[in-house]
Amino acid sequence: MGSDISALPLSAQDYAAGVRAGDAMVLARAITLVESTLGKHGEIAGELMQFLLPHRDNTVRIGITGVPGVGKSTFIEAFGLFLCEAGHRVAVLAVDPTSAISGGSILGDKTRMEKLSRHPAAYIRPSPSGGALGGVTRKTRETITLCEAAGYDVILVETVGVGQSEIAVRSMTDFFLLLALTGAGDELQGIKKGIVEMADGMAVTKADGDNVIAAERLKLELAQVLHFLAPATVGWQPQVLTCSALRGSGIEDVWKLVEKFCLEMKASGEWSARRVDQVQEGLVEFAREQVLAGMMQSEVVRGDLEKLGAEVARGKMTLREAATRIAGNFLREGG
Repeated sequence: MGSDISALPLSAQDYAAGVRAGDAMVLARAITLVESTLGKHGEIAGELMQFLLPHRDNTVRIGITGVPGVGKSTFIEAFGLFLCEAGHRVAVLAVDPTSAISGGSILGDKTRMEKLSRHPAAYIRPSPSGGALGGVTRKTRETITLCEAAGYDVILVETVGVGQSEIAVRSMTDFFLLLALTGAGDELQGIKKGIVEMADGMAVTKADGDNVIAAERLKLELAQVLHFLAPATVGWQPQVLTCSALRGSGIEDVWKLVEKFCLEMKASGEWSARRVDQVQEGLVEFAREQVLAGMMQSEVVRGDLEKLGAEVARGKMTLREAATRIAGNFLREGG
């Protein structure tokens, strides 16, 4: 889907015009552009984001996570189709594990969400994590901006469900949804407390057939847990719902919960505060990336790594001491 951005070179203005026109092919190429690590692509990407700077939309960003086997893709497809039929335009940013050998995505999101991928009001973008913290691609924030500029008003960001990815996605979304699953013995043991504490809402999936009673039981247990935890968002009490992507039941209830959250948080001012937090998190993330890139390109740092690394290996210096010296030399260099 236009993954070769060098085939037909476009200017930053061309990219911006195509994105704003809702051209899915240009959007795909623009996302590939901002994900690229090549210097020349970075310059064009910077110009592109400048052109899109004035663009603002009334959008909602939803982070979705859950334990393995919870049915994230199945839920997202059902949820996305419901939203599309309700008149929304939905972008799904599914952040995949990256192959350690090829660097490419392991999972094929379009095959996992076949119906949604064919809907004209939906756009699905699988993105390799590229070694970023928690498996979340370092360019997801810019990808969200591109999708919003293209007219997608609901952005669903699916986590890989490992490590610190949930924290990263929580920091770039408005509403954080945790999916839970019955039938795993002690269900609550499979859900990390830290992730529950970040949730603005929870949905027990696969609440159909013989699993309905178990799903309702888990719903009550999770509601009790949430009652004793500090809410993730000031002024909002997280709720637990049940749903079945297979039957389509409960999907609308999840969206109504999100809508209620949006209305209440906008009225209280918390919505704007969270958007500011998202920007600040992004600033730190991008600044950290640029500083690290500058360090790795520094001749002083390269020399220190070789010399001090050998000292540490021989037991002549501690790792902490060597790292402090490297950082100090880099700062004195004016890096």
